[in-house]
Amino acid sequence: MAESNIIKVGMADLKHTFHPGVLVTLGLGSCVGIALYDTKTKMIGLAHIMLPWSEQAKNKANKAKFADTGIRLLLENMLKDGADKKNIVAKIAGGAQMFSYSSLSDMIRVGERNVEATKKVLKELNIPLIAEDTGGTHGRTIEFYSEDGRLMIKTIGFGVTYI
Repeated sequence: MAESNIIKVGMADLKHTFHPGVLVTLGLGSCVGIALYDTKTKMIGLAHIMLPWSEQAKNKANKAKFADTGIRLLLENMLKDGADKKNIVAKIAGGAQMFSYSSLSDMIRVGERNVEATKKVLKELNIPLIAEDTGGTHGRTIEFYSEDGRLMIKTIGFGVTYI
């Protein structure tokens, strides 16, 4: 695939592209990567969210930062460019607990809360979650391929897997 078809998605960022294309995001720790795939048009979208709910934040300017607003914005952008909601499925990765704490405080469980919020929002939007690689204590880098909706997950010490 040509280099120009590989698009990087930063932290608190979201992008979508037409086929052929690859969306890449690096360094998912407690963050969650939400990959949306239109199975008919092969349009792909990827959001790299950092926090679960925008209502809990003082600065809500960047909608891509939160699961509740980021997933909706990504879907909206894809639909504007021709994706059909009835053909969209989701895969997610990330949501790790990167640091060990004895506290069970919600402030500490960011990864778990991000995964919970992501699943709740996808359910509210009636988007089927068909695969996930979440939790654990390790970071992930993901690559999302428009050809077949394959999500590659690279994890230091765990190798490469596909979901």
